[in-house]
Amino acid sequence: MTAATDTAVLAPTDPAGVPRRARLLRTELPGPRSRELESERRRHVTDGFGVTLPVFIDRVEGSLLVDVDGNRIIDFASGIAVTSVGAANPRVAERAAAQLSRFTHTCFMVTEYSSFVEVCRWLNEHTPGDFEKRTALFSTGAEAVENAVKIARSATRRPNVLVFDEAYHGRTQLTMAMTAKENPYSLNFGPLPGSVFRGPTAPAHLAPASDTGALVASALAGVEAVLAEAGAETFAAMVIEPIQGEGGFVVHAPGFLAGLREIATRHGIVLVIDEIQAGMGRTGTLFASEQDGVAGDITLSAKALGAGLPLSAVTGRAELMNAVHAGGLGGTYAGNPVACEAALAVFELLEDGSLLAGARSIEKAVRDRFEPLLAHDAAGLASAGIVSVRGRGAMMAIEFGDASGPRGDVAKAAAAAANAAGVLTLTCGTHGNVIRLLPPLGIEPEVLDEGLAVLEAAISGALA
Repeated sequence: MTAATDTAVLAPTDPAGVPRRARLLRTELPGPRSRELESERRRHVTDGFGVTLPVFIDRVEGSLLVDVDGNRIIDFASGIAVTSVGAANPRVAERAAAQLSRFTHTCFMVTEYSSFVEVCRWLNEHTPGDFEKRTALFSTGAEAVENAVKIARSATRRPNVLVFDEAYHGRTQLTMAMTAKENPYSLNFGPLPGSVFRGPTAPAHLAPASDTGALVASALAGVEAVLAEAGAETFAAMVIEPIQGEGGFVVHAPGFLAGLREIATRHGIVLVIDEIQAGMGRTGTLFASEQDGVAGDITLSAKALGAGLPLSAVTGRAELMNAVHAGGLGGTYAGNPVACEAALAVFELLEDGSLLAGARSIEKAVRDRFEPLLAHDAAGLASAGIVSVRGRGAMMAIEFGDASGPRGDVAKAAAAAANAAGVLTLTCGTHGNVIRLLPPLGIEPEVLDEGLAVLEAAISGALA
């Protein structure tokens, strides 16, 4: 691990003598000042926004979120995989501040600036695929998904899009249709766009390592059946996450993504790899699809790309990206110059490989602590407990269930206990029965260890 998330050279203790790299609860969570601000929030912000932990953050120190009551909370969420290089990284702040002093915005479609081009160049050079590429920048992940579909439709002159079970691609009208989970993402928001079809996947955790071939073959046959029913020649794009995020951090069985690559090529379908959550080093390689040896015709980036500033990208084969007519792509804030400078800082921080190594160390620490707790016996599940520990790098999941099925209540209770104890965690999965861990890639080893110990205790309490 590295000190890449340090905000500054800090004294070893605060004025009260507490180590600065330690979790600290001065009040219960939320504290009195956070409760006051939460009351203000409820008077002025729509109830349509949910919140995991209603505390208001004042600053960040390393991998600790410091709230307005002085509590220091271990960050296992990274703003949903956004602040992978740390939420107060000095190099990101330096480059963004320098740009702020020059200008904040001109709109790249009106007058240009070099940082936009530099971000596109880096992505063209580093996304998987040994072919000539072009990149378009936008602001959000959902924008990237929608624009990838636009590009695929423009290039192929076909209407349909294939997505997959457990998928999450965003909250806009089209991406809600592409997202598998209805509640809360598309509940009461219909009608949704048509031309979106859903195929099966091959989750690695649902088959023994010795029998993944049958699982993959069955899933790929199911994909072919969906294509055949609507007509494979009508599909513009096939969109899939290399590790499914909101769906439960589902890792595909070996050979599944390669099988999709073959199907897409055979039918002339554009394979879109959605690396919005899994990319930018999160899984221990720059892009998660590298670990499957698969390159999409189009690769999507967002979240950690801008280190907390809104930025997303669509990178793909030059002939696909250039199939769109001039003026067909864009957006007022697309590739904002301050966000582009933040991305260039992220690229610098990824150069030496230490953050990628940090991600791999996080995976080892999570597996070492929680895999021994798997709740299997000869008859199946002995009782409610951990039924899967999975993921790659710093994108890890702990799933709960029993003989009757998923146990979302256990995940909810364990996450709530960890949050109350000052370790910020998130849940996910179609049944809400998965705790997902997304710490900063450079989290200090002692902070990681303390956070995992707190989480383990929270899980034990929820299972008691």
